Amino acid sequence: MLRRDAVPPAVPGSRRPLGELLVERGAASAATVQAALRRQRRDPRHLGDHLLDLGVAEAEILAAIGEQMGRTAVDLDQETIEEEALLAVDAAFARARGVVPLRLDEKGRLHAATPTPDDTGLAAALSAHAERPVVLELAGPAAVQRALDRHYTVTERVQEAVRRAVDADRLSRGPAEVLPLRADAPVVQIVDLLLTQGLRDRASDIHLEPQADHLRIRFRVDGALHDFQSLPRSLAAPISSRLKILANMDIVDRHRSQDGQIAVELDGRAIDIRVATVETIWGEKVVLRLLDRSRSLVPLAELGLGHLEQERLRRIIGSPYGLLIVSGPTGAGKTTTLYSALNELDRTTRNITTIEDPVEYQFAGINQIQINRLAGMTFANGLRAILRQDPDVILVGEVRDVETAEIAIQSALTGHLVLCSLHAADSIGALHRFLDMGIEPFLVASAVVGVVAQRLVRRVCARCSTTYEPRGEEVAFYQSVRGSAPPVETRTGSGCPRCARTGFYDRTGVFECLQLDDRVRELVVHRATHAELREAAVAGGMRTLQEAGCDVIDAGGTTIAEVMRTVYII
Repeated sequence: MLRRDAVPPAVPGSRRPLGELLVERGAASAATVQAALRRQRRDPRHLGDHLLDLGVAEAEILAAIGEQMGRTAVDLDQETIEEEALLAVDAAFARARGVVPLRLDEKGRLHAATPTPDDTGLAAALSAHAERPVVLELAGPAAVQRALDRHYTVTERVQEAVRRAVDADRLSRGPAEVLPLRADAPVVQIVDLLLTQGLRDRASDIHLEPQADHLRIRFRVDGALHDFQSLPRSLAAPISSRLKILANMDIVDRHRSQDGQIAVELDGRAIDIRVATVETIWGEKVVLRLLDRSRSLVPLAELGLGHLEQERLRRIIGSPYGLLIVSGPTGAGKTTTLYSALNELDRTTRNITTIEDPVEYQFAGINQIQINRLAGMTFANGLRAILRQDPDVILVGEVRDVETAEIAIQSALTGHLVLCSLHAADSIGALHRFLDMGIEPFLVASAVVGVVAQRLVRRVCARCSTTYEPRGEEVAFYQSVRGSAPPVETRTGSGCPRCARTGFYDRTGVFECLQLDDRVRELVVHRATHAELREAAVAGGMRTLQEAGCDVIDAGGTTIAEVMRTVYII
């Protein structure tokens, strides 16, 4: 639904009418403009809002209003906002005045975006506040609010809530862990703000770590932990208690490790939060895993698979029966790959059932089972139950024990296509994991049709990408894989506000895909070594994780150091 404040008002007076400009630009038909004018007679909203309701693009309306004003229209969702400009304007001023600092030009002027760039009072106030000349540009109110939320974090609001929490008498009266928390309590607000900012910063995990004199809060973004904020240590126990209340955990017991789950809506998105606690010498450490239920499914073609690996994986999941193993360390994107593979299958003619912990994405037309240990629903018990449900395809979220491995193997041998994830360093290591669990080699060789091993590497930030000259270990690593020197145009990120000065933004997958052939099966039966199996797999056409990582380097997608860090195999 379109917001009333999506665009600024059209400019009255002697300037050319907004509708005329839009028709001239080809952004709206004369009939659409007339319809908007008729609506405006009944509903005195701005003409731009009615045009939005009738399907005219917001960017076109803003551009036309900018032309009326003689101002530049800015797309804040695409604009690169400089940190130096942000530092020139306090968050409180920016929010109160509805203005977003953009950049400093070569003359030292501050460029800023606002819905009212003709407001001379705003220009004067901003100039006095920033202590420099200003140039105001045009942006819609909704876009301004999004930019303020994105670039000015909730830090100042957290700090205000912290001040109120520390000042509250109840924090010094009795055990804070068992005190009831009102919805407007400072600790409640702190927790809400931390979760909201974690989601906006694309954090997969939030760590709350009590230290000797403070509570350390860190976000894991693109696989790496970053410090977010330090809070007074006196807030550690109340914050932990608030999270445990939300997760239906025992708030009195602080010595036993506990697990729980929270379902919330943040920024209009449905989020599942897995909560895990453990006692440390300084208090209870809490880790939150954020799972965004509203995120879209990644198509198989967009995972980062090379052409060969994608073809092999499609052949494997096209098998009528057998076991597909997706392997990698925690946080390597195994579940995403399994979901993408599952999405390729025909759900109308097949009975597809999953057992997961937790269910991270809900599929239409697929039967999904959530692990529930209190009810006795484990992976092994769930698999047994599924086999009585006439399944065609089974997805096992993770093979964690011998019992689950045995049932998965037997299911694959009795006419079912089974997909599972497993913690292993590479594709050959996944086969050895099954053998080490005590599964007979001939059963593994007969059941497994393919293994995908994967990692996630951070992408070089497109905004601050630049070239660099690899040296020392980087050159040696690349040459050991490719047999030649790295490309001259090797890319790295210099660091900018968009990537929080890390030089990286988002991640992509690197994969090796082993499709078992007769030679590899024979070696598995005879318990061949890791090196022997790997040599046979490569001879059969498998490209290694290291080679896939070098493909991303060659394309300018990541750095050699990042591939070395991520694709590390003992």
